[in-house]
Amino acid sequence: MSQSSFGKKFTVTTWGESHGKALGAVIDGCPAGLPLCENDIQKALDRRKPGQSRYTTARKEGDRVEILSGVFEGKTTGTPISLIVFNQDQRSRDYGNIACSYRPGHADYTFDAKYGFRDYRGGGRSSGRETIGRVAAGAIASKILSEIGVSFLTYTKSIGPVTAEHFDPDEISRNPFYMPDAEAGKAAGEYLETCMKNQDSAGGVIECRVQGVPAGLGDPVFGKLDALLAQAMMSIGAVKAVEIGDGTAVSQMKGSQDNDGFCQKDGRIQKLSNHAGGIMGGISDGEEIVIRVHVKPTPSISQPQNTVTCKGEEIALEIHGRHDPVIVPRAVVVVESMAALVLTDALFSNMSARMDHIRRFYRETE
Repeated sequence: MSQSSFGKKFTVTTWGESHGKALGAVIDGCPAGLPLCENDIQKALDRRKPGQSRYTTARKEGDRVEILSGVFEGKTTGTPISLIVFNQDQRSRDYGNIACSYRPGHADYTFDAKYGFRDYRGGGRSSGRETIGRVAAGAIASKILSEIGVSFLTYTKSIGPVTAEHFDPDEISRNPFYMPDAEAGKAAGEYLETCMKNQDSAGGVIECRVQGVPAGLGDPVFGKLDALLAQAMMSIGAVKAVEIGDGTAVSQMKGSQDNDGFCQKDGRIQKLSNHAGGIMGGISDGEEIVIRVHVKPTPSISQPQNTVTCKGEEIALEIHGRHDPVIVPRAVVVVESMAALVLTDALFSNMSARMDHIRRFYRETE
């Protein structure tokens, strides 16, 4: 299988299946000398692991990460970093009834059409557990970015019809949905209770805000930073749409409303507004980058659904097993991780964009 690698200068390859022995990632291009330990990565993995509330799958996985290579005496060595997380609570028998049928909303049919074979135990590589490798690698990318003052604030903007109307960053970690609005979090819980009672699921929106990104990252044509971010977000299995800045609202705006003016303040050029979401002409402008990601409802629901077997026989399928009634809360850290991977790769690529920067670097190291 190709296309399991991401990035050019900071490269990540994920591997493993939902019901295989383990999952993991190999990260190449990480500079030597970055302080790194397993706990740095574990903090991120703990944000996505199952079993954190009644609104996530009951699958019991500690998702404990082990560093196999690339770190010595607490610092990266500049060689590939290999990470592994062993699966512990697979229940492949839960998927016996879909071995010869295609689940609505899943990749079963398309995977079969491409390869003529599929791992029906939880979807194999198409499972959400594949994101373990992304999150582990994203934790390393985030730590690199923190060294130059880049920070992330990522949260659930909405679940179903419930939208966070107020913003309290301290509230994000207080409720199981990672919403910055306590009242919205309560309403989201009530909405999900109704969905679960009806054996249904919900979707939602995740917003990621990145501060401290220097101006100049990205390229003006095919390597636009917003294009790279959109591709990264759309590579997450449940994501169906991505917005940067004002996003789809710009189609209803006038140029006089959408344009971001400039001023000079505190000795540097700044924007008077940020409708562009921190990216102009495909290149970061130094302001906060704003990304919104739209996540579809969990496709695994217990209601009878019409489908066919691999032989084309029409059947009504009920999906059993342990599934999230909403993917959004656990996907918050996945979105943040993919943003970190894109920005780190763009940061490293940008280091060779200007001759004066190259001269300065090598003269200073002489």
